[in-house]
This record gives sequence, structure tokens and C-alpha cells, in this order.
Amino acid sequence: MGDTTNFRDIIKQSVLHLEAFRSVSYVDMILGLFSSFIIGMFIYWIYRKTFRGVVYSYNYNVSFVLMTMITALIIMTISTNIVLSLGMVGALSIVRFRTAVKDPLDIVYMFWAISAGIASGAKMYPLALGGSIIIGLTLAWLSRRKLKEQAYLLIVRHTDTASDELRVQLRKLNSKLKSKTVRKDFTELTVEIMLRDDNTAFVQTISEIDGVHDASLINYSGDYAQ
Repeated sequence: MGDTTNFRDIIKQSVLHLEAFRSVSYVDMILGLFSSFIIGMFIYWIYRKTFRGVVYSYNYNVSFVLMTMITALIIMTISTNIVLSLGMVGALSIVRFRTAVKDPLDIVYMFWAISAGIASGAKMYPLALGGSIIIGLTLAWLSRRKLKEQAYLLIVRHTDTASDELRVQLRKLNSKLKSKTVRKDFTELTVEIMLRDDNTAFVQTISEIDGVHDASLINYSGDYAQ
């Protein structure tokens, strides 16, 4: 009972003494929101420059800016009063996020935005700014390394007369067979190849092989093709 009484006393004092809300000054509020906005825009820029998915979503990218600022606002709010902190936890517990995140890297950006917002709301501006710069440079560096060699899917439909010559051409490309579909009139091959540049002249060479109906080259990223 003693612990229950003490907890109730804390809540009563928090409700009666509203001067606790004044612990967040206008200067701290402006600095926290401004810092979160700058970091959010930095996340927005990094995501835009390093995006390698299928379809770029402007609204999804903008959400990182708002997520950073809203998180900072929440942290500043709950740090002033225990009643607000309990109420905020209760409110957030009933919110359900059902947006499907297809790219695992998008989750990293979400955690980055939330972490930067927490640091800004807790007045840890050097940590928020310095950590965000390091994370952004790391993502940019990893993205440039990935661009040096990209995966493509080569889809070829051919008859039996083109099998031998096509096998020779694919061996030169260091290809990896992904699927093979055999039909009555033709065979469809899907192979994965890695390219370091934009030299795609081999597609024309393959398409000119006697017995090849068509050849298509598709950029491949994980589980998605574009």
C-alpha cells in the first residue's frame, strides 16, 4: 500500500503543480525542433541520393522529416511531466502501424529518424548532429560501392537451334541460371549477370543469334526488378 500511496502522491503533485511544464523553455523548444528539422532534411537528402528501389516515393521520404520532428516533440513533452509521459505511452500503445516495409534499408532510415528525434528532444544536439553525419556518410559510401557492380536479369526466348551458340555467349558473361521454361515451340531462359558499366552491346549480339526470338535486359535489385 505504501508504494501505491507514493505513486498517487506523485501524480497529484504533477497535476497540481503545472509549473513543471515551464521546464522546457522557448529556446530549448526552438533548438530542439530546428535541430530535428535540419537532421530530418539531411535524412531526406541522403535517402533521395542513395535510393535504389523500384519506385521512389516522395511522401515516404518526407515522412522521415516529420518523424524526426514529431519524435523530438514527444520527448520534450514527456520529459516535463510524469502524467503526460504515462498518457503518451497509453496513447501510443493503441496506435497500429500497418504499412508494409518491403526494403529492409527503409527500416534503418526509420530508426535513424526516430533516434535523431530522441537525441534532439533530449537536448543532445552534438550527438544528434554528429551521429547523423556519420550515418549519412556511411550510407552514401556503401551506396557508391554497390553501384560499381549491378545485377541484371537477362531473359532470352529461343529455339533449340540457338542453344549451343547461346550457351557460349552466356559463358562469356559469367551468368547464373535463375529459371528455365520449356514450351513446345521455344525455351525461355532467365539468367543473372553482373555488370560494372553500361555496356549492353551483348544484348544485340544475343538477339542476332539464329533461333533467338527476343532478348530482354532488366535491372535487378534483390526481390524486385525495374
